[in-house]
Amino acid sequence: MKILTKIFGEIEVNEEKVLNFKEGIIGFPDLNKFMLIHDADDEKKTVSWLQSIDEPAFAMPVVDPLAVDPTYNPIVEDELLKPLGDLVEEDIIVLVTMTVPADVKKATVNLKAPIVVNSKNLNACQIILDDDKYLVKHPINSEE
Repeated sequence: MKILTKIFGEIEVNEEKVLNFKEGIIGFPDLNKFMLIHDADDEKKTVSWLQSIDEPAFAMPVVDPLAVDPTYNPIVEDELLKPLGDLVEEDIIVLVTMTVPADVKKATVNLKAPIVVNSKNLNACQIILDDDKYLVKHPINSEE
């Protein structure tokens, strides 16, 4: 299947790699199918894009939270992870969304609402952590 996206133009969608968000994502409950797109030039695959298949104009950058905060290890209630199905630790992929303003040095990530993916069945969900330790706008670049 092919879709025409706003950022990447026409892309091929491998239906076997589509992430299923049964409850959508925060602010977009009707967007349920996404794919992860990696920049071919980024060997470390630091930044990926969560591209909606339901709404091809919608894509947002995501990163591994450990790339920003190596101590990131939130406690998540099992109830919040039920949409993922049977889950074992080695099948968990965690991503956080990025906000990149005009001044790229002020980019932030949302550590408060991670996206959790079960890599076995590709079920995914976005959760809101009940922990004030993690910020919605965590700066990527520390100014020290």
